[in-house]
Order: sequence, then C-alpha cells, then structure tokens
Amino acid sequence: MAARRPALDVVKQLIPPLSEKLHKGQAGRVGVVGGSEDYTGAPFFSAISAMRLGADLGHIFCDVEAATVIKSYSPDLIVHPYMHKSPKSYQKDQNVPSVSEIVDTISQTFSRLHVLVVGPGLSRDKLMLDTATGIIQKAKEQDMAIVLDADGLFLVQNNPDVVKGYAKAVLTPNVVEFKRLCEAMNLKFNEQNNDNMAEELSKAFGGKRHAYNISSGYNCLLTKSAVFMCDAVGGLKRVGGQGDILSGAIATFLAWGKAYQDKVWEHDSSIAPEDISLYAGWAGCRLVRECAHLAYEKHGRAVLTSDMALEVGEAYRRVFDPGG
Repeated sequence: MAARRPALDVVKQLIPPLSEKLHKGQAGRVGVVGGSEDYTGAPFFSAISAMRLGADLGHIFCDVEAATVIKSYSPDLIVHPYMHKSPKSYQKDQNVPSVSEIVDTISQTFSRLHVLVVGPGLSRDKLMLDTATGIIQKAKEQDMAIVLDADGLFLVQNNPDVVKGYAKAVLTPNVVEFKRLCEAMNLKFNEQNNDNMAEELSKAFGGKRHAYNISSGYNCLLTKSAVFMCDAVGGLKRVGGQGDILSGAIATFLAWGKAYQDKVWEHDSSIAPEDISLYAGWAGCRLVRECAHLAYEKHGRAVLTSDMALEVGEAYRRVFDPGG
C-alpha cells in the first residue's frame, strides 16, 4: 500500500481550541509509566513534551528511587513513586509490594487520565516489566489509548500477546526495535520495504486493520487502514531521548482525540474514531521532526534532547498554527 501525507487541515481538527469554556484537564491528561534509578530523563522528556505541546496535566509513575530526581526536574509534573524494582535490588529488610498491589494502586488513577505512555526509562528489571504488563492489561480493560516506547517495546517483543489485537495500542519503534518486533513475530525483516513490513507486522499481531510505518526516522505502528509518511526535514544529530519526546507528543494528540470523540468542543465529527490513532501518530512525528530541525539549526553538533524539548511550542506554532 502506497504511503501518503495526510491533509493537515484534517489533522488540525483534533486540536482543541483555546477557550474560556474549557476547564483544567479537558485538553489532555497524560500518564507516563517509566523511570528507574538509572533512567530518570526519559519519562521526564515524555511527560514535559506532552505538556509543552498542550496537555493540561502530566503524571509520571516511576520507581521509588527515581521519584525525587524526576521531581527536581520540574514542578509542573505530578510524580507518583509507585513502581518498584525486584526485591533483590533493595535492602533485605525493605518491604516491596507485589505486582498486583502496585498495579491496583496505579490503576486507581486511570479515571484521571486519558492516555498512557509505557516504557520511557522503565528498565528491564523483571518486577518493573511485570508491573508494566499488568498496567497495560488494566488500561485495555478501560479502553484507554496506550503508547509503547523504549522498554515498553522490549516488553512487547517478549510478550506480543500484551497488545495483540488491541486497536488503541500505538507502537513507536526505531529501525532496530522494528526489526526485533518483526523477528519476534517470525517475519523476515526487509528495511527496503517499510510500508509492506509494517502491514505484515500488524497482521502478525492479529489486527484486522493494518499497522504502518509513519516515517523512516520515526516508525509508528498504528492499527489503521492507510499508510501515512512523514518526510519533513529533521535534524542531523541523533541523540538519545528524541523518541521520548515523540511518545509524549503522540500521547497528547491521542488525548485530544479522546476529547474530540467526547465532543468537548463543537465540531462536525468528520474524523472517525478508528482514524484518530493514525492522525495522532503522524502529528506527533511531524512535530518532533520540526523540533529536531529547529534545535539543530541553533546548536548543530552540540544539540541535546533538552534543546529539542524547548522547541515544542515553536514547532507546534510553525506546523499547526502558523497564523497564531
């Protein structure tokens, strides 16, 4: 199936208007499940990018030993120290809750969220991964949109059933992660045929619709029926953390899609519910490429992910609101 660019005017319909009639939280409540002792930046970049794009609230559910560090990055984020590493990582006398207890605690907050991002900085600790698996199951029961990135993709690679057949799961693999997912599903990876590979991978995951490679730089698998490409100019420096910004951006557009479905503002409902993930995925990719381009223009080889995160607002204005 040939890839194409979506009509920007259609994508922009998902964006809620700035209005005195909206109250706090209606423009997006995003939760990020991740953050461990060694990886505190990833969930921060995901959640803060979601908020800089326009989400009203950003929550992070992280390991207890990562919480204070993440809180120190920004007072704008709500940080919940509910996740735990395996008991062997702690002092012997420390009480570590069971997976079910942790999952129950976190899932009680789902009524306050629109979208979950699972994976940034999660680590590959068994208890952290088992907990994330339980959280995904609970989110599916409540029909929440879920973005899986980084260690969340490692989780899917080793347990495909966790998202198999779930139409509201959005995967954001880079090329290496995409290859591993194909191998996990017994598909022969062909980097020169991305569109068809994404379609085949979606079928392997049991979806009746198709998954798609959004761009060669940022591959997003979406349970949809078209292939959207994002070939906008990005930056030439590839630094760790760009995918975290992508996950937060897609999550915000998905949260806006939920508000669109709930008709929080008046519109003609021309976007079908099953198409929202596709447009949200492309919009997140387009925004991140613009962020990378703007940051690279300013900093060149010295560019950092933190520089990209600071460009989210300007990137949004240039792509989606040039007259604003």
